[in-house]
Amino acid sequence: MGKGADIELIDVTKRYGAALAVDRVSLKIPAGTYCCLLGPSGCGKTTTLRMIAGHESITEGDVRLGPAVVTELPPAKRGTAMMFQSYALFPHLDTVDNVAFSLKMKGAEKTARRTKALEMLKLVQMDHLAERRPAQLSGGQQQRVALARALITDPQALLLDEPLSALDPFLKIKVRQELKRLQNRLGISFIHVTHSQEEAMALSDLVVVMNGGRIEQAATPREVFNRPATAFVARFMGDHNVLAGRVTSLADGTVTFEVPGGAAFRAPAEEGLEPGAPVEIAVRTDRVRLADMVMPGCGLTGLVQNIEYHGQKVQLALSAPGVDEFSVQVPETAFFETPLSVGDAVPLAWTPQDVHILRPSPAA
Repeated sequence: MGKGADIELIDVTKRYGAALAVDRVSLKIPAGTYCCLLGPSGCGKTTTLRMIAGHESITEGDVRLGPAVVTELPPAKRGTAMMFQSYALFPHLDTVDNVAFSLKMKGAEKTARRTKALEMLKLVQMDHLAERRPAQLSGGQQQRVALARALITDPQALLLDEPLSALDPFLKIKVRQELKRLQNRLGISFIHVTHSQEEAMALSDLVVVMNGGRIEQAATPREVFNRPATAFVARFMGDHNVLAGRVTSLADGTVTFEVPGGAAFRAPAEEGLEPGAPVEIAVRTDRVRLADMVMPGCGLTGLVQNIEYHGQKVQLALSAPGVDEFSVQVPETAFFETPLSVGDAVPLAWTPQDVHILRPSPAA
């Protein structure tokens, strides 16, 4: 199989009547990238995938695959292949003929197409079940057959619409490892729609977080996790606290801002901030520590609302004046050395280096 090609979306917009599903999305996915389109239901990720595939028309903008603009081309002419959420296997055909079906439609000779189908089944470790029909396969096995069927056309990019959603948690982990192995081996781009943060972080070279038909952030998983661009990304990815307020002063590279409850906090200053301007910051839940005293501007006192045991860590949910909700991850050993109860008042602290200023959301 040949290597893939760059995929570029240029100001792509999709309207359904007056409803705006995708709003001027521009994105470049380099060849050989595992890219996850991530976001909540209704954010535009599946519509974006279907426009790349040619299964959805584009209202405005263009899609480019390598040097070619493919906006007006039908799906079969684009050099992409799509694996749908429902595997849509033909129940009356065995595994080999299901995989070989697209080659049959192109007029390929029976022996040649079955030979190629067996190669694809071997690639996804399903050649030993070549003569079975879909009803005789598990969900995970059916998924691998659908994958082989998509790959038999030698696409430059494989498009996957929530491919793991129907699998149980244990099988999801196994199959996502296989997907990554396959993508590395083939060297083509996989563009994978998911609403699972864990799935996107585990698989991606490039995570594209979408909200309200716009891209909030497109970056590596580590960048998205450590430096979320907006409050939406910080909250959606989880494991971040977001504090919102207004700037009260700027001095010595530090911005001080006040939340509605009257508490003041400090953060490293960034360009564009001025007194009176709204500001939002993110602090990772695992960077907050339980402290005997709180330095002004670098912490708060919270009231424990809920305690959840997660094995290696204990998750605390707290409330504080002017702060909607605040979470802290405490290592299991540390928590049980000095356990807390619901209703306890807890001093919480962090360092200025643990604070990250957020940009306004493009979907706002």
